[in-house]
Amino acid sequence: MKALEYPLLADENIDRSVVDALREEGKDILTVSEIGLLGATDTPIIRWAYEHGRVVLTHDSDFGTLAIRGGEAHSGLLYIRPGHIKPIVVLNILKAVEEVKMDVGQGFILVAEARGEVVRVRLRTNL
Repeated sequence: MKALEYPLLADENIDRSVVDALREEGKDILTVSEIGLLGATDTPIIRWAYEHGRVVLTHDSDFGTLAIRGGEAHSGLLYIRPGHIKPIVVLNILKAVEEVKMDVGQGFILVAEARGEVVRVRLRTNL
């Protein structure tokens, strides 16, 4: 399964227009606001996502730290770098992620980073 085929949970740092665009594409995506976790720390968010089989979509590297160093269970993490960028750039990064012929299993961490016009995609599995 590809990373964006999983149900997603958008962290509060993901612009609402990105969420709306993904929904228009038919993606199953909720926001932390919609599930009552707006302003929550990362731990309850990653735990809620895991309990509901959702991949966390975020600009926040702390989720990776929770998973790797903290051993926090997760369905998957989709980390978009850099953070605080225009929604159109995030959507272009996500388009590049979709175009990569890469199947991922539960518990993956995928980092997609824009470097100018190039998007670098790295995958970590078997945590």
